[in-house]
Amino acid sequence: MLEELRVRNLGVIDDVTVTFHPGMTALTGETGAGKTLLIEALSLLLGGRADPTMVRAGSADATVEGRFVAAAGPDHAGGGGGGGDDPDDSEITLSRSVVAGGRSKAWVNGRMTPITGLTETGSALVELHGQHQHRSLIHTSAQRQALDGYGQIDLSKLQLTRSRLRSLTDESASLGGEVAQRAREMDVLRYQIDEIESACIEDDAEDSRLELEEDRLAAASAYREAAAEALEALAEAPVGSALDRMAEASGALAGRLPLAALEARVRASMADLSDLSTDLRDVVETWEDNPERLTEIRSRRQLFHELERKYGSTLGQVVAFADEARRQLSMVEVREARARELDAEIAVAQQDMAAADALVAAARRAAAPSLAAEIQTTLRTLAMPSARFDVSVEGDGPADQVSFLLSANPGEPLLALAKVASGGELARTMLAVRLALTGAPGVLIFDEVDAGIGGSAATAVGAALSALGQRSQVLVVTHLAQVAAQADHQLAVLKSEQAGRTVSEVSVLGAEDRVVELSRMLSGSPNSETARIHARELLSGAANAGATTRR
Repeated sequence: MLEELRVRNLGVIDDVTVTFHPGMTALTGETGAGKTLLIEALSLLLGGRADPTMVRAGSADATVEGRFVAAAGPDHAGGGGGGGDDPDDSEITLSRSVVAGGRSKAWVNGRMTPITGLTETGSALVELHGQHQHRSLIHTSAQRQALDGYGQIDLSKLQLTRSRLRSLTDESASLGGEVAQRAREMDVLRYQIDEIESACIEDDAEDSRLELEEDRLAAASAYREAAAEALEALAEAPVGSALDRMAEASGALAGRLPLAALEARVRASMADLSDLSTDLRDVVETWEDNPERLTEIRSRRQLFHELERKYGSTLGQVVAFADEARRQLSMVEVREARARELDAEIAVAQQDMAAADALVAAARRAAAPSLAAEIQTTLRTLAMPSARFDVSVEGDGPADQVSFLLSANPGEPLLALAKVASGGELARTMLAVRLALTGAPGVLIFDEVDAGIGGSAATAVGAALSALGQRSQVLVVTHLAQVAAQADHQLAVLKSEQAGRTVSEVSVLGAEDRVVELSRMLSGSPNSETARIHARELLSGAANAGATTRR
């Protein structure tokens, strides 16, 4: 509830602090006294438009501060005391400054915030209804929530199925790509793996070995000729081969003990030359031309070069690429298997959500006529005898498109509440709506709710406001004694002249002061004895009606 409001330098208000109480509070006073300025001040606290011309002449800025606390309980009308003594009460302070020559500023609990911060915080605390301020229930989302609350519609299953479906679809999206994309990815990986595996690479050095063999086969004749020439020089020359000369050297050294070591070295060299001769003879006798093998080697090396062009600069890198491709393929196959599982789970979740949607839609469509009838019945007691009210429930799935529709006068079409022109009619409609609903912000403010009515209709509006005050704190700006008399508390806004300037003040009215103010409202003369008698009758009747209502 709103416990305290301070307004400084706003229009004709110099510096006013007002304390509010639970239940219904009426703000009264002569036209131009400043009642509307208090509503404007509250509108500023809710993020309403700030006009620098609102700043009191000669002042640098105007400031508005509101202190809100949790109400003591739902049955608090006429209690008289504030709800802020409980140490567990949560307290929220909203502040707004309008600079005469600049932009406005805002604070929530003493911390600066954008104007939207006031709107977000204030919308949960206050609902303001007037000619240009219509909060909360104008919006489709709030109307849907209102219908759900009225019909006690259980949304838990719908929310659970939506959450489940969203979780599954998010997981499916996280797997990367759709079915066709994953299939293409697996096809590419399998092709790469098969291409590398089909090459049957022996090891990293296979290409180097094949290169040597290719070179040998490509010039086999030349190599045989070179080996034959070398063999002839070593062992097969007709005269004076290398082995013959070495044998002569060994014979010359034989039997001479001091030269035995040298003879041994000659004999060792002869053995090496003999082995070398054998190897050369092998080249001469076995290295034959083999075009088929040469073609085979060249083809295989070409395959290696193609693989290296695609997968790495060496055979080792090609083999490593295949290992990585196998790892990736395994991961994609796991994802694909999970994706198939998810597809099945998503199909079930979609069916579950469709069933939950249907239940909610049916419940909303069932509750809508009852809510519309209750509101329409109330409207016809609030000076709108020809009013028609409907709750439209449209849309696929859970039928989220809920709209409150009103036709205020005969022959007029049903229109969305946001398109209703008359501030008084809309304010009374909001009053009727709030009476039908159980949930509401802690503070409900009505301005112009009694515009254009009087007599029994005014009494009915006052009774409705008083009944609503049993559930929420209700502030109403009124010119009608029949409405003000039914308030639990009454504040009078008075205008006076001080030091040559007009100043508005707010007074809390006691029992006798209320009689005087109601007399003024009834007859224009606060001293009229007849008006005072009527005023006392109004207060007495309202008190009796309130006591009956509370019982």
